[in-house]
Order: sequence, then C-alpha cells, then structure tokens
Amino acid sequence: MNRPADFGLGVVIGKFLPPHRGHRFLIETALSRCERVVVIVCGKPEDPIPPELRAGWLRELVPSAEVMLIDDRYDENDSRVWADNTIGWLGRSPDAVFTSEIYGDAYAGHMGCVHFSVDPTRVAVPCSGTAVRSDPFSMWDFIDSPVRAWFARRVVVVGAESTGTTTLARDLARALKTVWVPEYGREYSERKQAAGDEIWSSEEFLEIAREQTRMEDQASCLANRILICDTNAFATCLWHRRYMGCDHEPLEEFAKGCRADLYLLTGDEIPFIQDGLRDGEHIRHEMHQWFATALARQHVPWRHVCGSATERLNFAMKAIEEQVRK
Repeated sequence: MNRPADFGLGVVIGKFLPPHRGHRFLIETALSRCERVVVIVCGKPEDPIPPELRAGWLRELVPSAEVMLIDDRYDENDSRVWADNTIGWLGRSPDAVFTSEIYGDAYAGHMGCVHFSVDPTRVAVPCSGTAVRSDPFSMWDFIDSPVRAWFARRVVVVGAESTGTTTLARDLARALKTVWVPEYGREYSERKQAAGDEIWSSEEFLEIAREQTRMEDQASCLANRILICDTNAFATCLWHRRYMGCDHEPLEEFAKGCRADLYLLTGDEIPFIQDGLRDGEHIRHEMHQWFATALARQHVPWRHVCGSATERLNFAMKAIEEQVRK
C-alpha cells in the first residue's frame, strides 16, 4: 500500500529559468510528501526564455503537479510580500513549502507552514539554471527533452538540386552522434509525381515549409546538442521561386520564424546525378547563386562547402566547432 501523504497542500516556487533535473527532483520530493502540489512559476516578459514556455515544460515534465504562472513584479528579497501573495494565489496558506534556497525559512514562516530544504548544496543534482543558460551543452545530462529542444543548435544544409545536401546531412549526423531531419519536399514531390500531378501551387510550398518546420521541432527533442536539417523553410522560398517563377509573401513571412544557427551551402561543382525525380540540371548553377545571394542577405552565419564527401564533412565539422559550439 502507498504511504499516506504527510501534508495536504505543498508549494514549490521559482523562476525555473530553465527547468532542470534539480527542479524536477525538488518537485517530485514535494509530490512524495503532499496530496496536492502547486508549482508557482515566476515570469517576466523580458526573460530570456518565455514564462509560458517554461510553465508548459513543467506541465509536461511533472504532470501530477499543478502549475501556476504569475507575473514576477515583486521584490525578490521581500519574503513577506511573496508569502502574502502566495496565500492570495492559492486561496489559503499551504501546509508545506519545498525549496532549495535560503529564503525558504522566512517565506514559509510568514505563511505559518513547514519548510523543507531539499538539496540546498546541489549534491544530489549538481545543476543550476544559471549554469544551464551559460553552457547548456555541458549541462545536457541535467535537462530533459523539451528543454533540450530549446537549447539544441540547428545546422541547416541547403543547396541546389544534386549538390549533395542529403549526403552531407547524413554524414554530419553520424559524426556528431545526433539526429537529422530529411527533406520533406522531396517526399512530397515523389507523391505528387506518382499521382501524375505536374501543376504546383504556392499553398503547396507553404504546406511543405510548415511540415518541414514541424519535423524539425519534433526532432529537436531527440538531438544530441546539435540538430542537422536537410533544408528548411528558408530554402523552400527559393524552391518556390524555382517552380513558380516568383516569390510568395506568406511563405517568406513564415520563413522568417525558422530557427537556424549555421547554414552550410553545398557546392555545385560535383556532377549532376539523375535519380528519376530531378529536373533542374539546366538551372542548377543559377540556383546555387540564388542560395549564395540569399544567404549573404540574412543574419545567420553560413559557409560554402565543396570538394569530396570527406572534404565536405571535415570542413563542415570545423565550421560547426567554430560557429555553433563556441
């Protein structure tokens, strides 16, 4: 039989900027002692990670707890104000407060409840929000998948048709022991060709960009610090120009929100290989210049990668070390 709870209502409060396994240990300790646990997330609009996102992560990570998001406008050193507000937010005084901070005794005392100090010296879980923000890659083992997705850096391989983007993406993922996101547009084109449909519409390109982004976001939860992407919404804009002969404002607007930390543009010096789907040999060199021009106009670092498969991989790994891991 399960041991009955020691307390009715327990409270955990903090910024959770970001949530890490020390926070999860703290909340799970509270859940083990209380019938009900409310986690109060303190957030400001200017926080480096949106408060709503942090609250959502906690709901995913500790679904047995109730998560409450409040506007962090109060003096962090005034335990009386925080205690009074907590009682107001909850509608009553909690039975127990669980913290890892020195303010815990005063905060709990003002509410007339018990304070449990959980791992204040960070021995059980040697981690802090500051450490994660400062160097997330070194703290990777102390953050969970939704938080990892936020901190994972995205390296996007782009290029004209038959310039080796997929080969480089696969090679990089293997070398970095991480996951990669295939090109959804190719899958879509194969289905379209099989159906005998030769007419493209702008809405199809917007659909491709949205699905490509969704696949990226999903894969980022599984990435080992770096996510490799074989194209993204930025590149889809150029493919729209290739097939539709013009730019498309809704697609361009959507692409502004895509995440990338480094672009790798594959060179067009290698032979064109016909795989039964490709039809752009006549425009390949021109498209390569489109990519180079578009990349030069945006703010994300990019590198031109050429040579043999081994040379490309070595050059790309060096670029990642210099631009992404720094």
